[in-house]
Amino acid sequence: MKIGFIGLGNVGGKLAGSILRNGFDLTVRDLDSELERSFAQKGAAIGENPAQVARTVDMLITCLPSPAASASVMEGENGVLSAIGPGTIWAEMSTTDDQEVRRLGEQVMAAGGEPIDCPVSGGCHRAATGNISIFAGTERSTFNKALPLLTTLGRQVLHTGPLGSASVLKVLTNYLASVNLAALSEALMTAHRAGMDLNTAYEAIRISSGNSFVHETESQVILNGSRDVNFTMDLVVKDLSLFQAIADRADVPLEISPLLLNIFKDGQDRYGGREWSTNIVRRLEEACDDQLWAPGFPADLIDDEPESPGYEVVPKK
Repeated sequence: MKIGFIGLGNVGGKLAGSILRNGFDLTVRDLDSELERSFAQKGAAIGENPAQVARTVDMLITCLPSPAASASVMEGENGVLSAIGPGTIWAEMSTTDDQEVRRLGEQVMAAGGEPIDCPVSGGCHRAATGNISIFAGTERSTFNKALPLLTTLGRQVLHTGPLGSASVLKVLTNYLASVNLAALSEALMTAHRAGMDLNTAYEAIRISSGNSFVHETESQVILNGSRDVNFTMDLVVKDLSLFQAIADRADVPLEISPLLLNIFKDGQDRYGGREWSTNIVRRLEEACDDQLWAPGFPADLIDDEPESPGYEVVPKK
């Protein structure tokens, strides 16, 4: 397959790297020409514009920071929709609005293409090694065509149902991760102020019913002080807003979600939208005039599991 990839940011660049590392014919496009050149040096072609990329590939992937950015790439001047042809797969790997991906997907289908929303979950460190998880919403026939590439990009691939279903589940899981992050900030600060050794507190949480993926990853860079998780405040606010919108449309009276959104909006206002999301803990550090830090934790998250072939996850029924 000839693959096109538009959006070489924190996640997209790592996913595109997996494609190139595994020998696929790859054409890339990004607003940052330095990122494009770094891929060209490794053997990728550089596309002139989204339309030119769409015209020359079998599968076009977009991985962009917002629904508005995706709409611009798809519908703007020299956009994907002006050139996508019959049989070409459009794979939306951005975290986006399910209604928006369906709207754009209808236009892809009208042109004879095949849309699939396939966001990833598991952190940038796993995107880099091809061990990330992927949700895929599309027709089963399209899923089967895309599966060889998806199992190269990720280890566990879940067919979630029709187009848009993967985006719903993605923002749901990001909501849960954000709940965990906010709760861990409170738990760790409370442990520290209660006189607990933070290295011991970390292990107590890790081996207990309070453990989570977020604790085993993000708590480490919180306690190191780097807070570098390759995910920013503005993206959390975007994802939480998308989740709240889904709940509102479904008439679900959420209680935790609005509070959490306000917490991260406050963090964004205080520290800026491009601040690492893990620095939400600074709100508590400032309120307590104290700092969360412990020796022995890494500054960066590294996936130490070897890259291994991906596979489809089949739900129990």
